[in-house]
Amino acid sequence: MQTHEIRKRFLDHFVKAGHTEVPSASVILDDPNLLFVNAGMVQFVPYFLGQRTPPYTRATSIQKCIRTPDIDEVGITTRHNTFFQMAGNFSFGDYFKRGAIEYAWSLLTKSVDDGGYGFDPEKIWATVYLDDDEAADLWQEIAGLPPERIQRRGMADNYWSMGIPGPCGPSSEIYYDRGPDYGVEGGPIANEDRYIEIWNLVFMENERGAGPAKEGYEILGPLPRKNIDTGMGIERVACLLQGVDNVYETDLIRPVIDLVAGLAPRGYGQGSHSDDVRYRIIADHSRTAAILIGDGVTPGNDGRGYVLRRLLRRVIRSAKLLDVDRPIVGDLMATVRDTMGPAYGNLISDFDRIHRIAVAEETAFNRTLSSGSKLFEEAAKATKAAGATVLSGKDAFTLHDTYGFPLELTLEMAAEAGLSVDEEGFRTLMAEQRERAKADAAARKQAHADLSAYRELVDAGPTEFTGFDELTSEAKILGIFVDGQRVPVVSHLPRVRSQSPPPQQVEIVLDRTPFYAESGGQIADEGTITGTGSSMAARARVTDVQKIANTLFVHRVSMESGEFVEGDTVIAAVDPEWRRGATQGHSGTHMVHAALRQVLGPNAVQAGSLNRPGYLRFDFNWQGPLSEQQRTQIEEVTNEAVQADFEVNTFITELEKAKSMGAIAMFGEKYPERVRVVEIGGPFSLELCGGTHVESSAQIGPVTILGESSVGSGVRRVEAYVGLDSFRHLSKERALMAAVASTLKVPSEEVPDRVANLVEKLRAAEKELERLRLANAKAAVSDAVAQAEQVGRVRLVARRIDAGLNAGELRNLVGDIRGKLGSDPAVVALMAATDDGSVPFVVAVNPAAQDLGLRANNLVKVLAPEVDGRGGGKVDLAQGSGKKAAGIDAALAALRAEIARS
Repeated sequence: MQTHEIRKRFLDHFVKAGHTEVPSASVILDDPNLLFVNAGMVQFVPYFLGQRTPPYTRATSIQKCIRTPDIDEVGITTRHNTFFQMAGNFSFGDYFKRGAIEYAWSLLTKSVDDGGYGFDPEKIWATVYLDDDEAADLWQEIAGLPPERIQRRGMADNYWSMGIPGPCGPSSEIYYDRGPDYGVEGGPIANEDRYIEIWNLVFMENERGAGPAKEGYEILGPLPRKNIDTGMGIERVACLLQGVDNVYETDLIRPVIDLVAGLAPRGYGQGSHSDDVRYRIIADHSRTAAILIGDGVTPGNDGRGYVLRRLLRRVIRSAKLLDVDRPIVGDLMATVRDTMGPAYGNLISDFDRIHRIAVAEETAFNRTLSSGSKLFEEAAKATKAAGATVLSGKDAFTLHDTYGFPLELTLEMAAEAGLSVDEEGFRTLMAEQRERAKADAAARKQAHADLSAYRELVDAGPTEFTGFDELTSEAKILGIFVDGQRVPVVSHLPRVRSQSPPPQQVEIVLDRTPFYAESGGQIADEGTITGTGSSMAARARVTDVQKIANTLFVHRVSMESGEFVEGDTVIAAVDPEWRRGATQGHSGTHMVHAALRQVLGPNAVQAGSLNRPGYLRFDFNWQGPLSEQQRTQIEEVTNEAVQADFEVNTFITELEKAKSMGAIAMFGEKYPERVRVVEIGGPFSLELCGGTHVESSAQIGPVTILGESSVGSGVRRVEAYVGLDSFRHLSKERALMAAVASTLKVPSEEVPDRVANLVEKLRAAEKELERLRLANAKAAVSDAVAQAEQVGRVRLVARRIDAGLNAGELRNLVGDIRGKLGSDPAVVALMAATDDGSVPFVVAVNPAAQDLGLRANNLVKVLAPEVDGRGGGKVDLAQGSGKKAAGIDAALAALRAEIARS
């Protein structure tokens, strides 16, 4: 049975049972605890927590999920994927344990002809929580499972929670026995390779307190109502129904393996476990990467972008280790599109963007691999020079952490160089890094914000936004909140003394408002809320507006006078100057976006934005910095559109119709069926947008691009001023230019040439100083040779060099001096005090002195303590660095004493 058919049967089964089919959410949700959506229930969390009333009592979905904590294990085991599809059915206060077990058993064991999966009931096992006798009895009653095929497990395995305070409850997991070829008998507690988990039924009935993620936390008591959350692994069920050995050989993943096998000299499943792991890594990570890019993630150096980058780089590295000697990522993305596209249409509609981003990362990483290979060569050379045969764990970790080299790649390169690797040291450093990462994640992890106090208002319906048509609205206070708790009244607390508390901070919810709530890159409006009638003395300054559940506008205010009572009629007024600047910034953002696409082409896709009065910031996907000509052209195109005074039109239409018109949507953004379109100058700019805008482009005023920079791999940022802020910036620039011209005593237009001429002269002077410094140092060589000391049987040159030479220059001087001392035993030691406070030192020992037992790498250790430094190297040449120049003379004296003892 093909995977798409497995998906269809699951949804059909539950829709027929009265469940509402809910589309998969993006793998990116606004959740403080999740980098990615990792379970089917995540989009329903507000319903489980009681923060919102669900629009249905039963739901079913096939959710895109990504889990990456064990990314290094992918491919080694054959049960885990970073991306997987979680089929789920959910009950919000409707059916409970009996219903969940009945629905699952029916679908699993019903014949294929009747719409089921046709699993053999005799091969199904179940696990339940230790004391969940009810679930155990229901498995016997409904499914006829004998007690020996119902196993009890502890909290870590069969008690579910989100890992933080919130809903929790016992679970029951369903396993399928794959037979003795896959391991020993004895049920799931004996072997989870043979007995593979395919479905988890969570009986959400309690609330947990703080404590460890999986077990050992306190159960606070029952939830107001019992819920069901279940998840069936589509990939695992496909593995069983398709009769393949593991999830990597199912119909949606195997085509990727086959593609690579056609390019690699060594095939899949030919006896090399290491090669098979590489094939599976490529297959798994390719589709995860495609899903991530499709949902709006771009490669970067932190957060989601870092995960995507790591996945793609593991794909590229694995292909190279399979000796695939050509770019491959583009073909992998096409294969994922062809297999997964029927279920996830954006992989088809957005393929050009997905392909471009993935291929660009492959190109960038190939350059990184080249740099990393150079670092490896240097580390290998230094290891051999020190007489060692083991590359340090620190070097291996640096290659992994900085350049993304997996340990197996370093091992392979080391073997080719005749070296081994300190694997234990590498793993120690990796473990330390993981612990730091876990600690950081734990520090960020928090309980979901308790929004239950707002639930009644959320359920009552959305706030009416009047701000498109007016800046002042009469409104009714629906709710007042202090520290998240609803209160009937709030008063201004006057400050009698400097020690008294500041004006009270509160939140006010109105039935209608002209205040724009922060969203879409536009920050919230500012203004006032004032009382009417008997409450005319009441006044509050609005400092921020946020949305709850994307529908309820919450005004964060600072009380200035009087008191507000729930139910009062008030006047909500936006600061007109603030709104004017905000609309200029937002409309200016659209203009810059349009100009970027006109100059760079349609691949300059928006990756984020921020606009506030007088300022805009626009991030876009692009490889490499823009040229000065491109930046100038983008600014010119933008201001030409401003000068053209284009009319700004807005209208509401169906999402698909807007897209067919060419309206640009933000990748990764979730849009309703009907959307608002902002049109500036007809075809010049057409975008989906819910923000506020000017009435015509001339109202934006001049747009001055401040600069363009990188904010991550493949993402660039343009910043600009608009309106009066743009004028003020240009005025300052003009004043600065006038000051420079006055200082140089030339007209403004000649300043660039004059500055360039001065810079060239300065560089020439610096080169001359460098030449003189080196000449003086070389002159000191002859003097040093002539004044060499005889210390015992050794001719010694031990000197302090005050010419400020660096370590490389010292090495050259030491070599020159040693060469001129002849074949008698000789040692050369030079130490320098540099401008930055460091003290580099170099020691050279000729062969005759080595015959007397002197070693350069030992002698630098005599110098080092006196200057608070350290050093090392080879027997004939060694170097080090310290930080206490005052100890140079003492260091050289210690060296003389050491040589005298030889």
